[in-house]
Amino acid sequence: MRARLLLRERRVIGEDRFADIVIWGLPKPTPGSMHLFKYRLAFVVNEVAVLRFDNETGKGDHKHVGHKEMPYTFTSLDQLMADFWNAVEEWRSR
Repeated sequence: MRARLLLRERRVIGEDRFADIVIWGLPKPTPGSMHLFKYRLAFVVNEVAVLRFDNETGKGDHKHVGHKEMPYTFTSLDQLMADFWNAVEEWRSR
C-alpha cells in the first residue's frame, strides 16, 4: 500500500492570511510518530507561517507557535483539526 492523500485544503481567512492543511494516510508510521498519518497544518499571515502542526520525519508530532517549537500529543485526526483551529482562533484574538 502506498501513501494516499486524505485532505488537501487551502482556506482563505482574510486578505493576507490563509490555512493550508495537508494530511496523508500511510501504510506504516513515519519515524518519530506512532500513528498512520503524515500531516502539515499551517496558518500563514503575510506569507509567514505563524502556526504549524506537523510530524516531520524523525522529529515526531510537534507544533510551532511563532518561532517556538513544542511537542504535540497526537490522539486523532479530529482532535488534531480541533486543536489547530483553536490555536488559529487564539492567535487571531490576540
